[in-house]
Amino acid sequence: MKYWQALSFTETDQLVELAKICEDVGFHGAFVSDHVAISEKLESKYPYASDGTPPFEADTEFPESWAAISAMAVVTSRLQFTTSVYLPTLRHPLLVAKSVATAAVLSNGRVALGAGAGWVREEHDDLGMDFSKRGRQLDETLEVVRDLWRGGMVEHHGELFDFGRLQMSPVPPAPIPIYIGGASPPAMRRAARFDGWLSAGNAPEDIPGIVETLRGHRKDAGASGDYEIIMALATPPSRDAFQRAEDQGVTALVNYPLFFSLGPGTSVDEKRAALEQFSESFIR
Repeated sequence: MKYWQALSFTETDQLVELAKICEDVGFHGAFVSDHVAISEKLESKYPYASDGTPPFEADTEFPESWAAISAMAVVTSRLQFTTSVYLPTLRHPLLVAKSVATAAVLSNGRVALGAGAGWVREEHDDLGMDFSKRGRQLDETLEVVRDLWRGGMVEHHGELFDFGRLQMSPVPPAPIPIYIGGASPPAMRRAARFDGWLSAGNAPEDIPGIVETLRGHRKDAGASGDYEIIMALATPPSRDAFQRAEDQGVTALVNYPLFFSLGPGTSVDEKRAALEQFSESFIR
């Protein structure tokens, strides 16, 4: 089983040191989350909480994902990185492709793009993006970035984006996996067409249905090959639960953000102790 550490909501100036610790104690990877800015009056409902309340405040730190990943990558050599999730629907696809490719080069290919359509209407409005078209925008963006990452001249004439022949450099040293987040039926169908699916937090009893759904969509899409199911369990960690998840088809598990387990404002040393404890209990 592979283990990912969620570094979402972490103090930005601690990320580099925490990445080194994650690698030292045996985590397979680490990820950050993405928002550009949080509106003072947020009416959008968080889809993964029964009351619609998001697990962050307006002053929660969300550093630019690929800048943070690049910084963490240059002080590590094995740790993998992704985003859970990055919101391409807030950006032009040329900018998405450039940011991710640069991180891929600086990390020597240790990144995956974890992407989602997003749920905050206000954030899309503030950036001049059409919230109602975000699903189609995500699909078109992922098509564009894959073309650009191959290198050479590329042109695109789509529903939402249109540009003539151009070339982006540098390009990634190897194909970049794309993982999709989201639990809606369109998100699950989209995830089946790419390289993996990212959980936002699920009960253990949800796993068989999720795995069956993804496998069915992959069969319908004619997809084959390795596929990542990266699961965050919304229950306290336990060896039994982790073993059942693996037996049911989960390929990787997530240790929840330290912001949740330790609370806000904790030191690197306090976080180090928690990461070491998790490693001793479940990784080593």
